[in-house]
Amino acid sequence: MQPKHLKAVLLACKDESTITKIHAFMIKTNLSTHRNSVGRIIASYARINDIASARKVFDELPQRGVDTFNVMIIACSRKESPFEVLGLYNQMIKESVRPDSSTFTVALKACVGLKDLKLGEQVWHKAVDFGYENDVFVGSSLLNLYAKCGKMDKAMVFFDKMQRKDLVCWSCMINGFACIGQPREAVDMYKRMRKEGIEEDEIVMVGLVQACANLGDSKLGLSLHGYMIRRNLDRDVTVQTSLVDMHAKNGHMVLASHVFKDMSRKNVVSWGALISGFAQNGLVGNALEFLVEMQSCGFEPDSVSLMSALLACAQIGFLKLGKSVHGYIVRRREFDQVLGTAVIDMYSKCGAPSCARALFDRMDSRDLISWNVIIASYGVHGYGMEALSLFLQMIETKLKPDSCTFTSLLSALSHSGLVEEGQYWFDLMVSEYKIQPSEKHYACMVDLLSRGGQVEEALELINSMKTVAGLAVWVALLSGCYNHKMLLIGEVVAKKVLELNPDELGIHALVSNFFAMEEKWDEVAGVRKIMKKTGMKKVPGYSLVEVNGDLHAFLVEDKSHHQHENLKSMLDNLYQDMRGTRGLVGMMMETKQPSSSPKQ
Repeated sequence: MQPKHLKAVLLACKDESTITKIHAFMIKTNLSTHRNSVGRIIASYARINDIASARKVFDELPQRGVDTFNVMIIACSRKESPFEVLGLYNQMIKESVRPDSSTFTVALKACVGLKDLKLGEQVWHKAVDFGYENDVFVGSSLLNLYAKCGKMDKAMVFFDKMQRKDLVCWSCMINGFACIGQPREAVDMYKRMRKEGIEEDEIVMVGLVQACANLGDSKLGLSLHGYMIRRNLDRDVTVQTSLVDMHAKNGHMVLASHVFKDMSRKNVVSWGALISGFAQNGLVGNALEFLVEMQSCGFEPDSVSLMSALLACAQIGFLKLGKSVHGYIVRRREFDQVLGTAVIDMYSKCGAPSCARALFDRMDSRDLISWNVIIASYGVHGYGMEALSLFLQMIETKLKPDSCTFTSLLSALSHSGLVEEGQYWFDLMVSEYKIQPSEKHYACMVDLLSRGGQVEEALELINSMKTVAGLAVWVALLSGCYNHKMLLIGEVVAKKVLELNPDELGIHALVSNFFAMEEKWDEVAGVRKIMKKTGMKKVPGYSLVEVNGDLHAFLVEDKSHHQHENLKSMLDNLYQDMRGTRGLVGMMMETKQPSSSPKQ
């Protein structure tokens, strides 16, 4: 067999046995002395994922050139073994074998996998030394490294200096800005690309769709979707999934569902995007319904789908189903920190803080987010001192609290009325932990002081803010003014709240109630007029009770429940029993009343 025929023969081989026989034949016929032939046998072993055999052949070579090194490096890259790739790259440099464009491109890709920016820049400097500074493939790999590491400022500087930019370079920039939460820059980069006459592909569109989703610009999102349909760029499953996610984030669940149903091929990520969209838009029933349908279609829920289901259970307090999801995770998936934290949050919001704490205590490793969630859990249920105790335990583990930690702590102390403790930790947050207070921290502190009747101190705190106080801060102060009848301060605050144009009915109702307490009926009428003009309607509050896995909703004066009469009868009986017990207790207290006042 001639060496020139070997490539075609090896490409036709699909199994290890045949490749091994050809390899033996090459050794016997001295074909293995040809460098290209050896490279092909290494590539053949790699193609069937037998990296060990490929590496053995490679290591036994007395001399290795750039082609042989590249074959082995690419094989390890396809196996997603970045450490092996970089080990071979360093060995290549050590043996004074001159790398080429492919070598540097794959080495930089390995640095992307490791998120090792420092090492990637070292590879780039070596590429410059070997004359590949203007190579578009190496350059696009460096751009990808910057983008994946979130260093878009460095990426932008390098991108502007590039002499040649292909579609991959533009895609790196657009997707990079979208991923780090700079959607406007991503859109601007796309416009710049189009001005230079470069046509987009599906990968570019995924980044652009993500940017539109993060912008929350419904009109732009719909326009982009229409453009993609006209250009036939909406057929790829990844693109379609990104469209589902975009429409869901913009609140268009009907359109998101339509895109999902029209998908010819769905994957786990597609299902997760739809379920997450329903959960985040408060359509809890739909989220749980599609979770079940997903499994009936043969898809095993991933972490995103399960976390969305837990969020849905938390929103409606569906503890039984939440426990079922917890059980599913334990049986079928690795119970990592992310899912563990989501389950803890679900138990907390479903009114089972003891379950949340028990699970937290059993976690093998806890990150800062886990601690933040459990601290917030105790705060929501009014256990301020317990939340503070957990915070102190966290400090002992050498974890450094962040802004969210202090928000959870201050909120917990606020709900429990622990004014002095709240002031102490607020001051320490700034002085010792060097965390500048955000509006959430100020809102917690104003709420804490206002609840405790220290309305003047709360106003002083607002006046000391370095930034302009937002709506949440002023509403917290107004609530304190209303509860403690601080009319003079409250009137100024109420007008300030209205100036900020709140769109929540509850805030207008608070302002209206405050003016009513002052008996300023003209102002009350003015607020009601605003509410009527903007079409605000109060969503009726209701109680949700879970009984044997079924949820029962109860509204004020609602008689639609199928067991209304039985429930009414039972409540009447309980009321009578309570009155009787109260009467009996009262009689006992009267008989124990002393005949004369105790001595002073």
